[in-house]
Amino acid sequence: MPETFIVAIDGPAGSGKSSVSKEVARRRGYGYLDTGAAYRALAWHVLNHDADTSDATAVLDAIGDFELRLGMDPDERRVMVADRDVTSEIREPRVSDAVSGVARVPAVRQFLNSTFHDLVSQSGREAVIIEGRDITTVVAPEAPVRLLLTAAPEVRAARRSAELTGHDASAVAAAMHKRDAADSQVVDFLEAAEGVTVVDSTDLDFEQTIAAVLAEIDRATGESHA
Repeated sequence: MPETFIVAIDGPAGSGKSSVSKEVARRRGYGYLDTGAAYRALAWHVLNHDADTSDATAVLDAIGDFELRLGMDPDERRVMVADRDVTSEIREPRVSDAVSGVARVPAVRQFLNSTFHDLVSQSGREAVIIEGRDITTVVAPEAPVRLLLTAAPEVRAARRSAELTGHDASAVAAAMHKRDAADSQVVDFLEAAEGVTVVDSTDLDFEQTIAAVLAEIDRATGESHA
């Protein structure tokens, strides 16, 4: 991804990578690429074709007419599949349940990784934060800033539960663990690869976590922001 300054952020569910990435993008005027939304959009697309998301062949067949448009403004992140706005629909439980099955197909990951490169190169932005899983190792392994944002499992579960009003905390923790276990069969997002900096937010609040990420960006750019 030449010409664009990339901040690559990996992390497991509930690590805060989405909220942290969006806020850092706001403060620095960067673009924000939510790769998880792309996987959700593809899962929605497969389901909309009445295809079985656990069937790799059916998933690959559905890719043929998959047209994704993904906004990079952290405050206006519209997700479009062809001409349909699916921003809200991709957060439905049926889509959440289908994402891991779709993401497990290697050819799907290759297809979407190529899509991410295209979205960044065509964005016209000087800097973009790319957030998701296998970002630091596969999507943007040459990024000048590569971070693994993590936290203790019980902390991640509590944070995710707080985000989902009306959901049982134990059920949220179980679902999060199930998703992490499924996704970790495809990509290692729990251990930092060589050259990747770990930001452990277990004992950090939101502002402290933001500060830690901004410090890594400043270190890479040689700039200092008061």
